[in-house]
Amino acid sequence: MNLHTWWLFVATVFVVSAIPGPNMLLVMTHGAQHGLRRSGATMAGCLSALIAMLSVSAAGLGVFLEAWPTMFNALRLIGAVYLVYLGVKSWRAPADESAFADATPEELAAKPTRSTFSLFRNGFLVAASNPKAILFAAALLPQFIDASRPTLPQFGVLVATFAVIEVSWYLVYAGFGTRIGSTLRSRNVARAFNRLTGGVFVGFGAMMALVRH
Repeated sequence: MNLHTWWLFVATVFVVSAIPGPNMLLVMTHGAQHGLRRSGATMAGCLSALIAMLSVSAAGLGVFLEAWPTMFNALRLIGAVYLVYLGVKSWRAPADESAFADATPEELAAKPTRSTFSLFRNGFLVAASNPKAILFAAALLPQFIDASRPTLPQFGVLVATFAVIEVSWYLVYAGFGTRIGSTLRSRNVARAFNRLTGGVFVGFGAMMALVRH
């Protein structure tokens, strides 16, 4: 893989990662509700799932899913149901779960309402809930790997590059969430935020359910 190919990969991943999706919405939401430090567990969960999916795709299992549309559709529907569940849960969450009366963003981080493992698990499940990502990785990575050179080192470089760019965008979204977190002290704003994010999650789930492979 030459330098030109690597820069092309960087540009592609930069744009794809920047596009708002379930992962970025979750990271931003947790940044607003739990602070930047606590949302790091969410970021770790999302990134772990994506790297696992990239590895699965490198092993050729994305092609396996292409060959078995029934399994693919089952995974797609499970992911859609999970996103809708998150949306309904967020919509119905009491406003005072997100609003700490006199809290600053730093105090929000120091006053967690969920365990680190819970945040990590949430991030992992959301990132892994869309099997399309496996096929995306299976179609994307081979285009940037030079078949005439050893594959494993190239795969390592691509995954490391992907991880750096993805985490950078996580920090941007989580940072934005942390900045707006102080506005959630208002019960009405907190309620509107819960319903907005809940509605978007339900929308993502509905779109995933309607997509046909």
